[in-house]
Amino acid sequence: MQDFPEPLPHGEITEVFPDVFFVVGQSKFEIQGNIAQFTRSMTVIRDDDSLTLANTLRLDDEGLQALDRLGKVENIIRLAANHGRDDAFYSDRYDAPVWALEGAAQARPVKNVATLIAGDSGPVNGATTMVYESIAAAEAVLCVHRRGGILVAGDSLQNLTGPNEFFDDATAETLQKGGFFKRGNIGPAWRANLQPERSDFDRILALEFKHLLPAHGDPLLDEAREVIGQTVEEIYSS
Repeated sequence: MQDFPEPLPHGEITEVFPDVFFVVGQSKFEIQGNIAQFTRSMTVIRDDDSLTLANTLRLDDEGLQALDRLGKVENIIRLAANHGRDDAFYSDRYDAPVWALEGAAQARPVKNVATLIAGDSGPVNGATTMVYESIAAAEAVLCVHRRGGILVAGDSLQNLTGPNEFFDDATAETLQKGGFFKRGNIGPAWRANLQPERSDFDRILALEFKHLLPAHGDPLLDEAREVIGQTVEEIYSS
């Protein structure tokens, strides 16, 4: 049996829309010898009794019991190139495939990998996978065609408006200075490292959506397309 990372602090699973759930928790990582505490989030999409997890966040025992009450975890989606810490845990626990773009590296071995293909729905009924074409990393967003369109994103599109209880003070200060705290943001570190072209965001903005459920930050509801469009203009027209 694999030695999976332990669960980190997190909140409760909340129902954002019917059959679409969101949970906010903590991420810890090392930067130049220092441990930074940050926030990350998981989206759960339900089709009948089948659950799909995107941007996995390992839950504690109480959280897992709450997850199991929602339905049966049958699929996992890997959207962000640098995520996947907890994919293997869920894949092992539920014998579920991890849907990932071709070439995406797995943080830990998983039982089964399925291929996420641009333009396809993957394991979610009524969805479209949009793949970034201008970057070297395997990164995608998923547009779920419900409630006017729900965009589920990894590192590329974020909605951090300030630190929450899962931050430490030093990381909060660093992210404040780095321009991370902005609604409907393009992830500053992600953008600096990968240098995406505007054409990718123009293709995202051509999708029909109103809401954003990011891996980093809180849900951005009703006006996500407008806010992200303004961010794209600010960045690429300057």
